[in-house]
Amino acid sequence: MWNKTTTLTGCLLLAGASTFASGCATDSYAAQGAAQGAGSGALAGAVGAAATALIFGGDVGEAAARGAVYGGASGAVFGGISGSQTDRQIAEQERAEYERQVQAFRKEIGDDAFNGFVALTECKYEIALANAREAQKSSKRDYALAGLWVEALSETERGGGAAANTAIEAIVEKDRDVKSTADAEAKLGDTLVQIGEIRTENNLPATCDS
Repeated sequence: MWNKTTTLTGCLLLAGASTFASGCATDSYAAQGAAQGAGSGALAGAVGAAATALIFGGDVGEAAARGAVYGGASGAVFGGISGSQTDRQIAEQERAEYERQVQAFRKEIGDDAFNGFVALTECKYEIALANAREAQKSSKRDYALAGLWVEALSETERGGGAAANTAIEAIVEKDRDVKSTADAEAKLGDTLVQIGEIRTENNLPATCDS
């Protein structure tokens, strides 16, 4: 059983526009496939917030919950409008703000890694891993590191083995906030627990073999 107690420290840049530029091979087949789920309401908000906390420091569970609540509230407003012009304008403003939040997350970790996290949440391992590999080619350290985390999470959840161990060793080497293999494994476990909860909250199986 993974330990649900999150051990990440630091702050989460949850609101506001990001100053990082986006990039990577977003026109790849893998990115196009993962992008199909990247705008799916509360799921995208929760995944983006959790991923950003994992990479930059913060409580992954708290971040995911905040992202999900915001996305869910935005969707509820848009879906429950009465039809008046004022209500429609309010709903559009809510949706636009939510989209800005999601885009901020994408810019923080890069399109490929973001799409990889979404694909992992939807149990699309091959798409997640393809995006992870694209992200790791980036010249931006944070984008490449995010891709490495997507790879480690995907390989760990689908059975571990040599591929997972290799990714974990690379994280220990390249992530300055990870001090040991045990530290990396603890963060992986905490994050996979939160991914399972995001799945459940979005009417998906908690685990991909369910």
